[in-house]
Amino acid sequence: MSILALDLGTSSVRGLILDNAAVPQPDALARRRVALAVDRDGAATLDPADYLAALIDCLDDLNAAGQLDGVELVATAAQWHSVLPLDVTGAPIGPLMTWLDTRPTSPPGSVGPADADDFHQRTGAWWHRFYWTVRLPWLRRHWGGRPARFVGLPEYVLAGLLGAAPMSVSQASGTGMLDLVTMTWDDEAAELAAVRPGELPELAPAHWRGQLREEFARRWPALAGVPWSPPIGDGAASNIGSGCLDPTRAAVTVGTSAAVRLVQPAGAGVPLPPLPDQLWRYRVDHTRIVTGRAYSAGGNLFGWANRELRLPQGAELDQALDLIEPGEGVPADPRFGGDRPPGLAPAGVGELRGLGFGTTAVDILAGLMEGVCRQVAGDLVQLESMVDAPVAEVVLGGGALAASGWWRRAFGTVLAPRQVSYMPEAEVGAIGAALVALGRHDGPGPARDIGRTDDGDSASKLPASQPLYPS
Repeated sequence: MSILALDLGTSSVRGLILDNAAVPQPDALARRRVALAVDRDGAATLDPADYLAALIDCLDDLNAAGQLDGVELVATAAQWHSVLPLDVTGAPIGPLMTWLDTRPTSPPGSVGPADADDFHQRTGAWWHRFYWTVRLPWLRRHWGGRPARFVGLPEYVLAGLLGAAPMSVSQASGTGMLDLVTMTWDDEAAELAAVRPGELPELAPAHWRGQLREEFARRWPALAGVPWSPPIGDGAASNIGSGCLDPTRAAVTVGTSAAVRLVQPAGAGVPLPPLPDQLWRYRVDHTRIVTGRAYSAGGNLFGWANRELRLPQGAELDQALDLIEPGEGVPADPRFGGDRPPGLAPAGVGELRGLGFGTTAVDILAGLMEGVCRQVAGDLVQLESMVDAPVAEVVLGGGALAASGWWRRAFGTVLAPRQVSYMPEAEVGAIGAALVALGRHDGPGPARDIGRTDDGDSASKLPASQPLYPS
C-alpha cells in the first residue's frame, strides 16, 4: 500500500508518495512553486486557478513516473485561514486571500463579540482580521455585491478534482468560526461575519471520503476509486508528523512561517480546558485539539536576508555562523510580516537594533533567527501554564530547521533546560496528514538530538528563492 500525501502550502504545492508506515519514498516527490502576490498595503494573495493547475501538474509528474501505482489513500495538509469568495456559478471573485494578508478591518461601528473571552474559549480564536468573522465582511465591502458563498483553498482545489469537497473540522477551526466542542458553526461568529444560510461550507463528517471526478480518474487511472481523506490544517499535521501527540511534547515548526503547538485529546462534546488569552486553539480532527501561537516570520527571514544582504553562500555561510554564539547576533524584532493574532501590528514593524560599522550580514541573519527563538520561548511558557506541567521535550521540524544546524542549536540554547530534538525529515506536514488519515496515533520514528555535529546540513539550503516581502 502507498499513500499520496499532498501539501498545499503558501509558497509551493507538493505531492509525495509515502509507504504504509507514512515514510516518504525516495525520489517520489513532485513540487511546483506558486506566486504569492504581496504589496505594501498588506495584501498577500494567490491565484486560485493557477494553484489548481500547479496541483494538477504535480499529479501529472507523479503519474508519468509511475509513482501513483499502488496508491490506496490520499491525505492532504493545507494552509489554514485562507478564504476565497465565489459567485453563484462557483467561480472565484478575485484572488484567494492567504493567512499573511493584513488588510481586513472590521466594519465601521461594529463592536465584536458580546463576551470576548467566552468567544475565545468557544472558538479558540478572536474577532481579528486573521479570521473569517472580519474577513468576510471586508471582502464584501472590498469587492462589492454579495458573494454566493465562501471557501478556503483546500475546498476550492479539491472541489476542482473531486467535484465535492466539504470543509474538514480542522480547516473550519482555522476560520475562527467553529464551536470547538460541538464542531458546528458558531452562531455568534456567523452573526459577526453577517453570513446567510448556504454561504459557509458544508462540514465534513468524521469519516468522510472523496473520490476523483471521472475526467481526472481517466487522467490518473491509478487513482480511480481511491479515497481522499479530509484535509488537515498544516500546523496540526506538522505536530502529528513531528511525533508531538500529547502535552508532554511541544512541536516547533519553522517553514515559511513559524509556530509552537501542543496536541491534546478532545472528543466531540467534551469540555475543553481553559485557554490562555494569548493562545489560539484549533482542531486536529474529531478526536484531538491543537493549541499554540504562530508567527509571520520564519524561513522567509532567510529569504529576505539572502536577497537584500548578499549573504555568503554554502560552506562559507555555515562557517561564519559557527563563529557566532546564540545571543551574539544583532538584537532584532523579526515581525517583518506583522503580527498574527491576537496581535494587531501591521506588516513592516520588524526592527534591527545596535548596528555598527563592524556589523556583518551574518550577524543580522543570526539576530533574526534568534529573534524567532525568543518569541517561541515566551509562548511556550504560556502553553505550559495551560497543562500545569513543564514540557519535557521540544521537537523541531520544518524545512528551515532541517536545513540549518545553527538555528537548531540556537533553539536548544534558548529553550533550555527542556530537551530539544529535531525531525530531520522536512515533510512533517505531509507525514502528519497521512498518519491522521490512517487513524494512527503512534507518530513517526524518533527525533534526533541536536548538537554542533548533528549532521552536515547547510544553512545555505534554507528556502530563499521565494521573495515574500517587497523590498
